[in-house]
Amino acid sequence: MKKIGVTGGIGSGKSTVCRIFAALGYEVYEADKRAKALMTENPRVRQGVLNLFGREAYLPEGSLNRAYIGSIVFKDAQKLKQLNAIVHPETARDFENWMQALPAGYDKPFVLKEAAILFESGAYRGVDEVLCVYAPKTLRLKRVCQRDGVSAESVLQRMSKQWPEQQKLLRADFAIYNDEQHALTHQVLAAIRYFSAP
Repeated sequence: MKKIGVTGGIGSGKSTVCRIFAALGYEVYEADKRAKALMTENPRVRQGVLNLFGREAYLPEGSLNRAYIGSIVFKDAQKLKQLNAIVHPETARDFENWMQALPAGYDKPFVLKEAAILFESGAYRGVDEVLCVYAPKTLRLKRVCQRDGVSAESVLQRMSKQWPEQQKLLRADFAIYNDEQHALTHQVLAAIRYFSAP
């Protein structure tokens, strides 16, 4: 069974596209959500995060202090690299475990792995093909500011830590344009035909 990586810049609509695939019966592994969960649930990851950021990395009730960690890694490229070195290997293992636990009757020709930094993290090496969800930067900026209730400056800072969209498009096998001018469902169906080919 093929593994299809789904990537795109922040606010491009990766999750929206993956929800359409899921509604059509495709299994989707959400790498970013799982990585956050592993930082709380996985003892090795948790200890690595504590060693890197100190006790402030977790709130008193034990949940991840995302605001604190984010305030550091989005200003310190070395800390971000160290955090990724802790989290990404465990996320790759978690994905393989997820693959093993797929429902017995799953009969689709592929599964999807949604990851914002699929290329940047090297996780693209663990998939067979890549789907890139693209949206213009101005639209992505507007979406994220509205969705997360944050300033444009903070979103632009997060965007600067990711590859430019054009670079992702050049590396991808298939692209979906989520720019409010192209119908998403039609493009998802075209992607299914493309990735289902032998």
